[in-house]
Amino acid sequence: MSINQRPQAENIQTVNLLPLLSLLAAVVAITPLAIDLYLPAMLIIADQLNTSIARVQNTLSIYLAGYSLGLLVFGPLADMIGRRRLALAGIAGFVVFSVLLPMQSSITGFMLCRALQAFFGSAATVIVPGTIRQFYGKDTAKGMSYVSMIMMLAPMLAPTLGSAILLISNWQWMFYLLALYGIVLWFCAYFYLPEMEHTGRRIGIGQFLRNYLLVLGNHKARNNILCSMLAAFAFFCYLTAIPAVYLGVYQVSEMTFSLLFAANVLALMLAQFTNTRLVSRKGSAWIMKRAIVLAVLFAGLLLLVNWLAAPLIFTVLTLLPLMSCLSLIAVSADSLTLIRFSEQTGTATAVIGTAKFGIGSLAGPILSLFATNTAVPFTSLMFISVVLIATLKFSNNK
Repeated sequence: MSINQRPQAENIQTVNLLPLLSLLAAVVAITPLAIDLYLPAMLIIADQLNTSIARVQNTLSIYLAGYSLGLLVFGPLADMIGRRRLALAGIAGFVVFSVLLPMQSSITGFMLCRALQAFFGSAATVIVPGTIRQFYGKDTAKGMSYVSMIMMLAPMLAPTLGSAILLISNWQWMFYLLALYGIVLWFCAYFYLPEMEHTGRRIGIGQFLRNYLLVLGNHKARNNILCSMLAAFAFFCYLTAIPAVYLGVYQVSEMTFSLLFAANVLALMLAQFTNTRLVSRKGSAWIMKRAIVLAVLFAGLLLLVNWLAAPLIFTVLTLLPLMSCLSLIAVSADSLTLIRFSEQTGTATAVIGTAKFGIGSLAGPILSLFATNTAVPFTSLMFISVVLIATLKFSNNK
């Protein structure tokens, strides 16, 4: 089935899927852009706000916390009031706090605006998996892979774009750029994002809780959510540790680091492209099981080469396929979860997202407990994560 063909899903109008998927990818890109764009300016922000770099770094954790809280609130709302209006409201809130962020003169105000920026941003991104599920039906994994593949341009380009902004202007323009991005995105969503099906039920705490109990009470869904969560933990371990590993342990240049980081992003994109070719014929469960086996193999090799203090090339050659496998595991597990819930996709998305970002926020503190001048701690945690995924998936024979 071509990307432009209409899939066989229930109760949907004919929609040109290529523009829709591009729009959804642009919505999802809000998160990596907001996280990665200001990384090069952290020292400057700390100096101008008269605070420590540690407190500025903590704004990353605050963003993740605000985003996770937003997912919990807005997930069920997407099922009840409709995804389009929620996306528009979320993007609008994201724009407002992106404008307010560079106006702050204290780290406290900066942190508060960061949390609210993430909170409203989650209202937009939470609608994406449910929208894909509605228009792709049983081929949800294919749609999610297309969106992931397009969206990955954001984390690949964001740090470089942030550095370029610092060369020609000040750090405040990073957030003004985010606001401008949000404004363009809002108009695109207003004109091109179709209204999606929703239950129309009254919003109340009881319905919120029933939706969450329904998702969490499904054993197979819970198993896949745990697998996705562990894959996310391994990914956040990589994201947290890799600057210190490449720049500190292997002492590569900043340019080489950028190239190696981009190579991993390209590996993730290739994995998702492969998924779009295979998933219709083989299914997400088939792909996920094989990705898990390969992930255990490459995670073991990654740990071994770092334990033996082998040259950088061996770390690169084992890390690239491992990251690809983690990407396939996460997308497959998420798709298998979403397919189970036709009327609670927003809630299921909230559970998945909160689990991922919640455990992701633990990667930094856990790594700091075992910090050494080697890559062994982060490779050990990645290996443990994929072994736990394999245990969950194969011991239950799901």
